[in-house]
Amino acid sequence: MPILEIKHLTHTYSVGTPFQRNAVEDISFSVEPGEFLGIIGHTGSGKSTLIQHLNGLLRPTEGEILLNGKDIWAEPKKIRAVRFQVGLVFQYPEYQLFEETVYKDIAFGPKNQGKTGDELDHAVREAARLVGLRDEQLEKSPFELSGGQKRRVALAGVLAMEPKVLVLDEPTAGLDPAGRENLMANIREYHRHKDATILLVSHSMDEIARNADRILVLKSGHILMSGPPSEVFARAEELLTAGLDVPQITRVAMALRDQGIPIDPAVYTVEALEKQILALRRGGGLC
Repeated sequence: MPILEIKHLTHTYSVGTPFQRNAVEDISFSVEPGEFLGIIGHTGSGKSTLIQHLNGLLRPTEGEILLNGKDIWAEPKKIRAVRFQVGLVFQYPEYQLFEETVYKDIAFGPKNQGKTGDELDHAVREAARLVGLRDEQLEKSPFELSGGQKRRVALAGVLAMEPKVLVLDEPTAGLDPAGRENLMANIREYHRHKDATILLVSHSMDEIARNADRILVLKSGHILMSGPPSEVFARAEELLTAGLDVPQITRVAMALRDQGIPIDPAVYTVEALEKQILALRRGGGLC
C-alpha cells in the first residue's frame, strides 16, 4: 500500500473573486514507503501549494490526501496527529527558531507529542546527531550559530518527531556548496537510518538527480511527467522548453551528442557519462 496517495487534488485560491485561480488542478499520484521522490517545477507551477496539502496545512478544494490509506481530513480534529507523521520543513526554516537554546528548540516538537524524560532526551540527541550537531552546541542559543547550523537545528526539530514522511521545500537554498552537500548527506542518513519516505522540492537538478528514486515534474498546476531520473532527463529538451533546467552532466551529454558523439541523452551523473565515454573508446567510437 502507498504511504501517500493524492487523488484528484485541486486547490483554488480566492474563490468567488476576480482573482480566483487553481494553483493545482486534478493532480493524482502515489508515494511508496521508503521512496525518495523529487519534485521539480518552475516558480508558480504549484509545488508549494501541493506539499502544504500533504500534512494538512491546506485543505483540498477538491480531491483527497490519503495517509496509509486513510483520508487525512476524515476526522478534522485529528489533523494534528497527521503533522507528527508527515514532517514539513519550509524553505529557510531557520527563521522559525525561537527557543533560548538549541536543545529546547529541537525538543519543542517531541514535547508536543507527549515525550518526556529519557525518551525526550534520546529523541533530541538522536536528531541532533543525524544532522551533525555536537553535544556542546545543544546548550547554545540557536542565534549564535551560522546559517548552515541554524538550518540543521530547524531540520533536527522536525526529525526529533520521527516522521514517517519528510517533506523538504528547498532545504539547501542559500547555502554554499559544502553546506548544501553536508545537509543533503544528513537527509540521506535519516532516509537510510529510519527507512523514511522523503519528498524533496528543489530547483537544483543536480541535487534531485543525485538523490531521487523518482521525479515528479509540475507545470502550471499539472503533472507534466513522472518517472525515474533516467526517463525524466532523457526528455531534457522538453524540460528546457518548459522553462526548467537539467543536470550539468546532462547538458554536457547533449553538447557531445550535438557534436555527433553517440551519447545517451538520459545521462545525468558523472559516473554514467564516464562509463559511456570509456565504452565508446573501447569500441572505437572515439578517437
